[in-house]
Amino acid sequence: MAKTYDLLVVGGGINGAGIARDAAGRGLSVLLVEQRDLASATSSSSTKLIHGGLRYLEHYEFRLVREALQEREVLLSAAPHIIWPLTFVLPHHRGLRPKWMLRAGLFLYDHLAKRKRLPGSRAVSFMGTPEGSPLKPDFTGGFSYSDCWVDDARLVVLNAQDARARGAEIYTRTTCKTLVRQDDHWDGELIDASGATLTVRARAVVNAAGPWVTGMVENAGLGKKAAGLRLVKGSHIVVPRIHPHDHCYIFQNGDGRIAFAIPYQGDYTLIGTTDVAYTGDPAQVKISDLEVDYLLELVNGYLAKPLGRKDVVWDYSGVRPLYDDKNDNASAVTRDYVFDLDTGDGQNAPAILSIYGGKITTYRRLAEHAMQKLAPVLGNDAPDWTGKAVLPGGDMDDGDFDAFLGKMQARYDWVPDTLLQRLARCYGTALCDILGNATATPQLGQEVAPHLYEAELHYLMANEWACCAEDVLWRRTKLGLGMQPDQVDAIQKWFVAQTRLDQAAQ
Repeated sequence: MAKTYDLLVVGGGINGAGIARDAAGRGLSVLLVEQRDLASATSSSSTKLIHGGLRYLEHYEFRLVREALQEREVLLSAAPHIIWPLTFVLPHHRGLRPKWMLRAGLFLYDHLAKRKRLPGSRAVSFMGTPEGSPLKPDFTGGFSYSDCWVDDARLVVLNAQDARARGAEIYTRTTCKTLVRQDDHWDGELIDASGATLTVRARAVVNAAGPWVTGMVENAGLGKKAAGLRLVKGSHIVVPRIHPHDHCYIFQNGDGRIAFAIPYQGDYTLIGTTDVAYTGDPAQVKISDLEVDYLLELVNGYLAKPLGRKDVVWDYSGVRPLYDDKNDNASAVTRDYVFDLDTGDGQNAPAILSIYGGKITTYRRLAEHAMQKLAPVLGNDAPDWTGKAVLPGGDMDDGDFDAFLGKMQARYDWVPDTLLQRLARCYGTALCDILGNATATPQLGQEVAPHLYEAELHYLMANEWACCAEDVLWRRTKLGLGMQPDQVDAIQKWFVAQTRLDQAAQ
């Protein structure tokens, strides 16, 4: 007989992982299925910010901005290893928004939610300052304010890890092919990477399939009831670092949009994003030449030393699955989340909750609201709990990452500092599970690629669902940007060999 779960979550992005974690923490039996790798689509293609969304104030999305501002402090406390404060510099452009408007927007940004750890906004002069050094001389001043950086893909994995620790089951490389509504449950047909079929039962389903959300509604036989979905492509480029300091820039554009320029992986600057209507296969999304030119033209309006196509060392694109509010401007389409709860026709008919929109910043509140929505359906009145709970690796004293790093440097003084800092940022307190009782680098196993040892790869296979080089280099870490083809091949060969050994041992 098929196993029965309280909740089947379809989609291993940030919303699906967050809901699986929240539900498991309420004592529900949960199964999450993801057709590829965790965070393999939208959730690893963000601008990598935990932010209120300053520009959303112009669209009067005050509830969304307030909720996002509140979440900055919550998430900082939950995962101080992968989330940290950043200062954003907003140059005043005389031909665009006037100073009074910027001041008013930043005043609201400072006061819509309480701040404990993040400083407020202030006016800044660029004359003779590091902030002014990369800019054209006619930009003499502006404003600064605070938001946060996040390792987006790792945030997804940490939520999945915590969900599993609380009893959830996580199946990656597993497609939910069909959903059939019975009198009091759903029958789900799953297909794994080998092509094997598994049937499961669930009292309720959460459709967190992101860009594929309407496809899952159709799979459930509810195509006529699907809410409107608006796919919007956001693309980013990475260039050699454009400034020596650790602040970010937010550049205004004449079309009303903005772009961020953010220090990235030490030697680079991340620039984005675009907003372009998208109609293709979300799995095949790519940046266009027009988008590259748009981003370069936008930032070159500010930079003293202009960038060209030859400076672009990497790019990536993602598809945002937004709720279609019928706005003609893709940049103005709401980033708020919308729930579509279908409870069927019978008295005990099983429900399906489909999720449209959302931001990585508000994923935890989205998950909390989703569980509140499903509480009557599942008969579960467990209280909200994630607001004060840390994520795996985040259990460091007072959430103080610098103090934690200092302790690790003293404990593992034989580890090269750049490697130790990377491991601390990626894994937080879980780095002790990787380094263990080792006292020298040879005890970490083979250095499969530069600064990537077998001990870390074994940990990722056993604890983070990593199955191949791509999982490691572009989602579990950000090491892919500096890897050469032969090094990537060495990592992939290691996975193939290790998988064979594991299978032989079973």
